[in-house]
Amino acid sequence: MNSILENFRSWWSHISFTSPQKRSLLALSAIVVATSAFFVVRGTSQEIEVVAPELTMVESVTQVTVDVAGAVVNPGVYSLPINSRVIDAIKAAGDTVKGADVSDINLARIIKDGEQVYIYPPQKGGSAARVSPQRAKAKLTGPISLNRASAKELESLDGIGPVLAARIVAYRKINGPFLTVEDLLKVSGIGTAKYGQFKEKLRV
Repeated sequence: MNSILENFRSWWSHISFTSPQKRSLLALSAIVVATSAFFVVRGTSQEIEVVAPELTMVESVTQVTVDVAGAVVNPGVYSLPINSRVIDAIKAAGDTVKGADVSDINLARIIKDGEQVYIYPPQKGGSAARVSPQRAKAKLTGPISLNRASAKELESLDGIGPVLAARIVAYRKINGPFLTVEDLLKVSGIGTAKYGQFKEKLRV
C-alpha cells in the first residue's frame, strides 16, 4: 500500500500541470469514483422482478349435442361424448320403436355437433314407411326433406333415378346431413342443369 502511495506522489509531482489544474483533476477523479461506487452499490441491491408467463387455459371439447327425432322412444336433444356414433345417439333416446326403418342410416357413422338423426316411423300395420315413386308423386305436395327422404322418395323428383337417388343416400350416410340443398352439387352425377330441375322441391 505504501509503495502505491509513493508511486502516486512521484507521478503527481512530475505532472506538468499548474496547481489549479491539479486540483480540478483531483475533483473530477473524485466525482467519477463516487459516481461509479454509487451505481455499483445500487446495481447489487436492486431487486430483480421475475414475471411469470401467463398461462392460457384452453378448454377442450369433450361432448357433442345431437337432436334425435322420429321413431325413437324418447325424441329430444342429447349430449354425448365426442366421437360417439349414430347408434349411440339412438340408444340415448331409448332406441327405436318397433317397426322403425334404419336401413338408410349408417349406424356406425361418427356424429357431428349440432346435427339431427331422424328415424323413419313405421306405417300402419307395422311396415316401414316407404312409398313407391308413383305414390310419392301423388302424395308429396310440399318440399321433400333432403336429410330425411328415402331413396324411393328422392326418385319421385324429376331427373333423379334409382342410381342417383342411391348416390345421394350414400353421400348422406358417409358425410352426414346436407347443410344446404346446394350441397347436392357435391354428389357425383349432379350438375348445375340437373340440380336446377328439382332444387325448388327440396329443403334441408
